[in-house]
Amino acid sequence: MTILSDLHADIEARVQAIREHRREWLCSKGCDNCCRQLAQIPQLTAEEWNLLRAGLSALPAQQLQDIGARMVSLAHQSSRPFTCPLLDRATGACPVYAERPIACRTYGFYVQRGSGLYCHDIEASVAAGALTDVVWGNQDAIDHRLASLGETRALTAWFSEWITESFAA
Repeated sequence: MTILSDLHADIEARVQAIREHRREWLCSKGCDNCCRQLAQIPQLTAEEWNLLRAGLSALPAQQLQDIGARMVSLAHQSSRPFTCPLLDRATGACPVYAERPIACRTYGFYVQRGSGLYCHDIEASVAAGALTDVVWGNQDAIDHRLASLGETRALTAWFSEWITESFAA
């Protein structure tokens, strides 16, 4: 297994354990709040990008073109929150869910408060007395493991380079 696949497996095990014991956990199919309110443009390693690019390559041309237009818009947006350019806004679903980056896999289950990278809806539920005894995962530990994969770049930068190379070929 690779470092990335090991990370995927570890994160999935944690997510499944939380979902098994906390049926009321907010992060599940149908919730796209984090996708619509990103604190920053997702940062991906080359390995993550290669996986995501494979998923994007399998999409219909029109869907990929729509994503490309949203990528360009996002790259020029200066204020938060950001909306993920991959999100199908009509359905609230991710067309490349199986290939999604670590940032997407961990959101809502891990926390990095200093960067504002945590689910404010879950925090509000905790503050209201629901979801007591919540134990967030340590996003810094995940980031440390990701750092061993090398360079990270913004999703928009990876996408732009890919499209430029595709049309140059």
